[in-house]
Amino acid sequence: MQKVKVGVVGVGYLGQYHAEKYASMAEADLIGVVDIDKKRAHEIAEKYGAKPYTNYKDLIGKVEAVSVVVPTTLHYPVAGHFLRQGIDVLLEKPMTCTLSEAGRLIKLAKAKNLILQVGHLERFNPAVVALRDHLENPLFIESHRLSTFKGRGIDVDVVLDLMIHDIDIILNIVKSKLKDIHAVGVPVITPNTDIANVRLEFENGCTANVTVSRISNKNMRKIRIFQPNAYLSVDYARREIVVIKKTAQNGMYGFPGIEEQVASFPESDSLAEELRAFVSSVRTRKPPVVSGEDGQRALHVALKIMKQINRTIENLGRSLNMSLPEHACRVS
Repeated sequence: MQKVKVGVVGVGYLGQYHAEKYASMAEADLIGVVDIDKKRAHEIAEKYGAKPYTNYKDLIGKVEAVSVVVPTTLHYPVAGHFLRQGIDVLLEKPMTCTLSEAGRLIKLAKAKNLILQVGHLERFNPAVVALRDHLENPLFIESHRLSTFKGRGIDVDVVLDLMIHDIDIILNIVKSKLKDIHAVGVPVITPNTDIANVRLEFENGCTANVTVSRISNKNMRKIRIFQPNAYLSVDYARREIVVIKKTAQNGMYGFPGIEEQVASFPESDSLAEELRAFVSSVRTRKPPVVSGEDGQRALHVALKIMKQINRTIENLGRSLNMSLPEHACRVS
């Protein structure tokens, strides 16, 4: 089997793990890693047997595929450069800062018959994969993604940083058009929104309530789904799914019978599965699990949520004679 020659652009906190997984993958050959911090590039390259670079353009002619793990504001120019050079791209989430940028990347990838995969990691969580077999007609969804403050990803607000994971999952499991959005959120520690809640209403009657925070005193990543005769719960962090279903026979005292199934996947590695799927798409030319269109769809909803939140904050700021701080991915 011929190995796919890959590179990683941006080897900070997350990018280093991309390099680690590729280096241990039988199907891939990690050729080079790129970081504007020369010392960091050399450190990661030496650790995983690759060559270090400080300019991503130096990978051209050396690799067939790349992971782009740079700040969101750089996603479009960096990913676009590789696509124009005929190189397949795995682009970390959020896909881009704007829908037009996302659209141009999708169009470019299609024109050149290239793989463009977006890094929505939770799609590869084995508990989420197992969830598919139990989904029928979700009626109500409740999702919580809470994190202690880590100081990473603060170039964007919490909607693009964290909530976009849940948006992608919900859009993937609810087979209906989104009808309405009701969002609230506030900046607390950073200039951007740090805590947010949104209610998503779909045309088929399903409602999803999503809460995210990056300033919590605990970590939690869970989604609960209610559908006819069943309750489904996924703990993303523990990689566990609980399925509670109504049985055909009544239980004690005439109450409905209930059966519970629990499945855990503690040894799985979602990032390794994501990168393996990307390499497989590069080799087979089959469409990626999470396409550019999927990434753009999640981004579209996220930007609508941000716009609604920012409008509320701006109105509040005017009433208090304050201005909304500028940030990198400002939504207009």
